[in-house]
Amino acid sequence: MWLLDPSRKEVLRFAASCRVLTLVLQALFNAVIPDHRAEAFSPPRLAPSGSVDQLVEGLLGSVHSIPKPLLQLALDKGYRIAEGNKPPWCSWELPLIYSYIQDIYWNIGFLRYYELKQVPNFLLAAPVAILVAWATWTYVTTHPWFCLTLGMRRNKNNETLEKPGPGFLSPQVFVYLVHAVALLLFGCLCMHVQVLTRFLGSSTPIVYWFPAYLLQDQEPLLRSLEMVPWKPLAGDSPPGQKVPRNSIMGLLYNWKTCSLVTRCILGYFLTYWLLGLLLHCNFLPWT
Repeated sequence: MWLLDPSRKEVLRFAASCRVLTLVLQALFNAVIPDHRAEAFSPPRLAPSGSVDQLVEGLLGSVHSIPKPLLQLALDKGYRIAEGNKPPWCSWELPLIYSYIQDIYWNIGFLRYYELKQVPNFLLAAPVAILVAWATWTYVTTHPWFCLTLGMRRNKNNETLEKPGPGFLSPQVFVYLVHAVALLLFGCLCMHVQVLTRFLGSSTPIVYWFPAYLLQDQEPLLRSLEMVPWKPLAGDSPPGQKVPRNSIMGLLYNWKTCSLVTRCILGYFLTYWLLGLLLHCNFLPWT
């Protein structure tokens, strides 16, 4: 049975440990930082109208139930009323209110976010943008003719790929890379750039595949950990049965001897996870 595989047991054990740690940290953060009540995201809870209220509304509704001062106040505050002017999006050939809100209220559009005051948001999105750009450069420089011909040819001699190699540089990754580049360009040029991290992290696997490729390719300690024999089980375990070592924990234990690339990757993902857990669960600003 696949559950009896020691390596899969280790993966399940690691996932369960991460989940338990996440719940413990969330409970700790909630105890340290009081929760902010997000009433703005909840609809108002009004008591159901009684028979008297329905009778009054029926008698006065046709006359004029809203006093003129309140109507004028609504107009002064910018609210729309039934007898007022229609918003511009109502007269569009394709009336899309979401596009109108993005344009007028959120200032979303081509290069609209490129302002000096948005520099901190660009810095927040810089790591994931660098990862995708670096992944694209690595893949294109490794298979230039393959990318130029959109995966039709491997080189100029018209040789097609018969037995593609495994890993990040395999031809099957090309379509995911094109998708990631398109998302990156759209996010950088036409979106609020601070949402780029969650936008790419939930839309493309390149954000995770390429860091894993970098760890395997540029971290000597990881290769040495993979060569270390598995530790035997304690006690009365069957002879020859081994327990695999977790590579990520091995890198964290040997943090000072890790390469700069490894420390940057692990440091970024762990920091993003901890800060996101601390801020998001307490309704604080977080991407």
